Amino acid sequence: MQIPDIIIAIDGYSSTGKSSFAKIIAKEFSFLYLDSGALYRGVTLFAIENGYIGDDNTINVPELDKALSGLDLHFGPNGTYIGKRCIEKEIRSMEVAGKVSPIAAVAEVRTFVDRKLREFGRNGRIVMDGRDIGTTVFPDAQLKVFMTADPLVRAQRRADEMRAKGMETDLQEVLKNLQERDYIDSHREVSPLTQAEDAIVLDNSHMTMEEQLQWLKNIIKERFGL
Repeated sequence: MQIPDIIIAIDGYSSTGKSSFAKIIAKEFSFLYLDSGALYRGVTLFAIENGYIGDDNTINVPELDKALSGLDLHFGPNGTYIGKRCIEKEIRSMEVAGKVSPIAAVAEVRTFVDRKLREFGRNGRIVMDGRDIGTTVFPDAQLKVFMTADPLVRAQRRADEMRAKGMETDLQEVLKNLQERDYIDSHREVSPLTQAEDAIVLDNSHMTMEEQLQWLKNIIKERFGL
């Protein structure tokens, strides 16, 4: 199915499968996929490694902001990179997961990431997932989806994903982390996680990826008269 050169913005809670869904969409429609969460995780890893965030999640915002001006964070052939170094595996760790929400709540960090994302999205025909894509990054996106799922289902998905990568994990620990991230993301002062007024809700608690893709195709056919 050939669709117009639109921007598809996918927002929602963590571990609802936003990235997997966006990648499937990109492949199906030959769109460019942009993982906004990976950029926030990249900044978080950078902050951890350079001492800009402490064990208690206290952030040295002035120094981090200063360092961001020289941070070469970008997408490459194997995922997310800082310079020539692929950091895709490191940014999926529990350590990064536990600190990404405080980092993402920093206004200077959001400005840095938003600027990079808008550069990628200038020509349309992209699909991007995150927590404020349809409300802040691309408020004029032609199609917005807000994804949600039962918290326990989300925690199980995240735990399975981590085990598949050889990481030891505890389901209750993962669930606690998800709930903490939900609260921080929804209550931060800058670009909180919220459903855009014109977004369509997708609860995929009991849906396969194929069913989700068909759901989106039906939405697109109706929306654009295809």
